[in-house]
Amino acid sequence: MTEPDPRPEALARRFRDIADTRMRGLPLLHPALGVEVVGFAWQHIGPQASPGLLGILITPWCMNLIWLPDGTEVPGEGEVREYLIGDERMDFISVHDEVFGAYQSCSLFSPMFDFADANGARETAVHVLSLLRRPPVEAPANPSRRGLLFGRLRGERS
Repeated sequence: MTEPDPRPEALARRFRDIADTRMRGLPLLHPALGVEVVGFAWQHIGPQASPGLLGILITPWCMNLIWLPDGTEVPGEGEVREYLIGDERMDFISVHDEVFGAYQSCSLFSPMFDFADANGARETAVHVLSLLRRPPVEAPANPSRRGLLFGRLRGERS
């Protein structure tokens, strides 16, 4: 049995430290939220990227989709890359934290005041990941006119 990848929890520890130091007392912090990682799992995000871990980082100030690639290529600091995740094209910015190291981040929510509590933020994160992890919908090469008109693009017979 393989050991779980330690990077998501290391990222959470780093952001807890940031919350307790640099971010402490700032008015954009939601007091009912803490730092946690949600749903990190191995995933392919398009042909241009090596496999890696995709999940969500929740903090009192933001919720970000995080990509932790397994490949040796590390984009330059601030470089933006577009990845295809499910049916969605998402822009990730490359970050190099002096303690954690390199990761890529896609902002989902900031600030976090629309969430009543940590459960609401966590449920939203789980829902976002479930949507992104659905298999892509493939339209038939020659959809019927009826299918187009009635929204049936999966090739069903009507």
